[in-house]
Amino acid sequence: MLSGMKMMIISGWVATLAVGCLGAAEEAWTMFRGPRGDGSTAACTLPLTWSETNNVRWKTAIPDSGWSTPVVMEGRVWLTSATRDGHVFSAYGVDAESGRILHALPLFRCEAPEPLGNSVNGYASPSPAIEPGRVYVHFGSYGTACLDAASGEILWKREDLRCRHYRGPGSSVLLHHHRLILTFDGVDQQYVIALDTLTGKTVWRTDRAIAWKDLDANGKPKREGDFRKGFATPIVIEVNGRQQMISAASTALFAYAPEDGKELWRVTHTAHTPAVSPIYADGLVLTVTGHGGAEMLGIRPDGIGDVTASHIAWRISGKDVPLTSSPVAYGDLAYMVSDHGALTCFEIASGKTVWRQMIGGNYQASLLRNGARIYCFGVSGKTTVLRAGCRTFEKLADNRLATGCMASPAVLGNDLIVRTKTHLYRIGEQERFIR
Repeated sequence: MLSGMKMMIISGWVATLAVGCLGAAEEAWTMFRGPRGDGSTAACTLPLTWSETNNVRWKTAIPDSGWSTPVVMEGRVWLTSATRDGHVFSAYGVDAESGRILHALPLFRCEAPEPLGNSVNGYASPSPAIEPGRVYVHFGSYGTACLDAASGEILWKREDLRCRHYRGPGSSVLLHHHRLILTFDGVDQQYVIALDTLTGKTVWRTDRAIAWKDLDANGKPKREGDFRKGFATPIVIEVNGRQQMISAASTALFAYAPEDGKELWRVTHTAHTPAVSPIYADGLVLTVTGHGGAEMLGIRPDGIGDVTASHIAWRISGKDVPLTSSPVAYGDLAYMVSDHGALTCFEIASGKTVWRQMIGGNYQASLLRNGARIYCFGVSGKTTVLRAGCRTFEKLADNRLATGCMASPAVLGNDLIVRTKTHLYRIGEQERFIR
């Protein structure tokens, strides 16, 4: 028999755990890579194993096609989709409890969309963002809209923000302090712009200040400006009491002041067409330069102006650097998975490789970290779960769904919201007990 004092201690511990889990369960997944923009979640425990017949709470077919990450808040899951020919762009609101589609909203139409020219991107790749009462959906130059998150009513629209994406839009929206920040890195123009979330009106616009070196013998951009594009999503960090928006572009990484768009510092390089979104971990910005000699860079974010020569702490180069999937961090270690399935753990402070493991398959979705677990969602339908923080590779599980993931995952309480090429899933353990 336990003494009364021990019973009180255990009861208090259980109550604290329950309250902690409840708080984690209430955290919303507000935008691409979650509320912190780094693929981490405060959920107590996400499911470790699942299949088409195990731990699937519901499965809902989503019409048309889209690689955008769902967002979750107030019992709703919102995501975007577009017809494969790029003529109709829609938003879908799904009941988080049942998986039933509540709203199917065709928002924009285009009679002559530009062909994608590849199978990696689509017409609905930018992820939406959500806050209490409002959801913001974005299809690049094809249109941006603010919707009432409960009724689906259109509150405002913008169809005048132009750029030629050439191979489809990719950068997701950033929601920050009543500003909706959009990235337009096309072949013809490259800029970031902040809209007032209440009205949709422009607050500021900053054109990328880049000295392009991609001209051919006739003085025209090579491949119609293909080397000028970008698909990465920015993040906001705080350094020495000041906020910075870290934004990857072709040939440069920029830091802007999110309140007015003024450039704070930059690092230049020779790569192009970045798609990996940066993260901030252990005092360093971790960023991938892009195609054409990809490198993972660790950058100290406390400089002013061009800090290429002074603030790059280390470089990782080679075929194992991802071109699409964004990394995660845990403690003093970071993790990245290449497009061809090379999973690498490295030290944040030095960039030194700790271990490397081939996990099989191809990867486009960004990594997700839940406590000391890392989830790698593959294009083929396999998800590998590994233990974080170890100096050796330790696989915890391999899971499979019928079709694979191009979209990055979202989190709802202790459950995963997984978008495959055809369906939306809520994956969670069927029963949970505090013992």
